[in-house]
Amino acid sequence: MKNNELLEMIERYLAGEMTVQERAKFDALRKADPYISEKMTEHKDFTGLMKQYKERSRLEQRLNEIHQEIDVHTLKEDLMAHPSWIVQMWRNHHSKISVAASVAILAILLTLFFTGDLSNKDPRFQQLKADVERVKNQQVRLGKQQANIIQNVKTGPVINAKFRGTGFALTGNGYIVTNFHVVTGGDSVYVQNDAGESFHTKVIYTDPQSDIAVLQVTDSTFKNLGPVPYAFKKTKSDLGEEVYTLGYPGSDIKVGPGALTGATGFKGDSTEYELYIPINPGNSGGPLLDNKGNIIGIINGKQTETTGVGFAVKSNYLLKAIQNIPADSLSKSLNLNTKNTMANLSRPQQIKKLRNYVFMVKVYNQ
Repeated sequence: MKNNELLEMIERYLAGEMTVQERAKFDALRKADPYISEKMTEHKDFTGLMKQYKERSRLEQRLNEIHQEIDVHTLKEDLMAHPSWIVQMWRNHHSKISVAASVAILAILLTLFFTGDLSNKDPRFQQLKADVERVKNQQVRLGKQQANIIQNVKTGPVINAKFRGTGFALTGNGYIVTNFHVVTGGDSVYVQNDAGESFHTKVIYTDPQSDIAVLQVTDSTFKNLGPVPYAFKKTKSDLGEEVYTLGYPGSDIKVGPGALTGATGFKGDSTEYELYIPINPGNSGGPLLDNKGNIIGIINGKQTETTGVGFAVKSNYLLKAIQNIPADSLSKSLNLNTKNTMANLSRPQQIKKLRNYVFMVKVYNQ
């Protein structure tokens, strides 16, 4: 199907010009081909923006017309010559002045909305959890979705995850850290190791301010990983240091080398480092390590306006979050390793050791 034919069908569908049979056929095409569904969403968003722009233009035109109706210069001369006429001026023109002010305020609010200034989310910053429904390619269907999540010991739920990120082990006995924004809003959270095995977890602590979430593996099939090979750095790292991360922006683990370029993060956030590093959706929650294999941060976002600029929560805020976990939330001991066994290893050797301790985090909504 050609693009112009597809666009024509989409416009007819959105305008309600299709018959019942045509709509049913088009709905079936959308379900069978994600590309068509994606093009329809894009076209719907585009036409919505055009409609909003047209409405805003009409508001501006109305404002100009009202401005023309008010003789500003005459009002000024009357006011300067007869100050006591202020009340009379308001009585004669208050309706037009009120409408003009209302239209002006509405136009300003619309401008702020379209530029993102009325939103808590800055369009220049992107959190790096992967929306699996949007980024996945056409996949082989894994069977019918069940009313409840069905667990397979080796692979976890058979339905597709809603969101995906990265996490890494705090200890060998099943405590894992990731970003708060990765797990928020999920009904259940699984982690998947490098071998493809999935394990059910529960969220035992969150620190939204620092974008940190601590998980505990609750799956009986999970085996203790042994002592983690890295230590958690308590002091600040220096600008210019070479760093790297491991994560799951795709279906398998990826390495991202980079450098520490700023002591503060997005908009001067003192809880973060700025990095020059290749990261993508799915990297959120991944470990940031220095050349010696120390954990110095947790990847949590990137700048959209500048290629290669990323951010990571500093490790000392992770340590503070761990200290704040209520004792009754811990069913096992959570004692961080203080011995780094990777300091004298080359980077490829470090990565071989790390692979077993870095997980894909899969978030599900029933």
